[in-house]
Amino acid sequence: MISARVLGVRAIVLVVAIATATAGCASQPGGADRGAVAVTTTHVDLPKSYKFAPASIQVAIGSTVTWTNSDNFTHSVQFAGEDAPGAVLKPGDSTSRTFDQAGSFTYVCAFHHQNMTGTVIVTEASGSAAP
Repeated sequence: MISARVLGVRAIVLVVAIATATAGCASQPGGADRGAVAVTTTHVDLPKSYKFAPASIQVAIGSTVTWTNSDNFTHSVQFAGEDAPGAVLKPGDSTSRTFDQAGSFTYVCAFHHQNMTGTVIVTEASGSAAP
């Protein structure tokens, strides 16, 4: 028969294990928290952590954005509406895309879409949001 103290310790261990396992569920895939402010940059890194960094960026119309795979695994940059897998990036590879219209453009890694998502927000002019 198991004592009440042993059952209590097991219950505490179970609660801690569940809390630890679900701690990462509070943020969106790719490390982007809901409502996060877009970073003004034209470079996105794919670091050794299955994410796009930064996950949300803002650029002006006509800007060229470059994605660089700094991870040890192959990833891709696939925009909504594109055929899979999009631009495939082996470790060390880069790809670029020029944005010639305002809007919000969502992309994923076709191989790791559950973890790797990103957004490019293209504005009419520096500092003004697209409609």
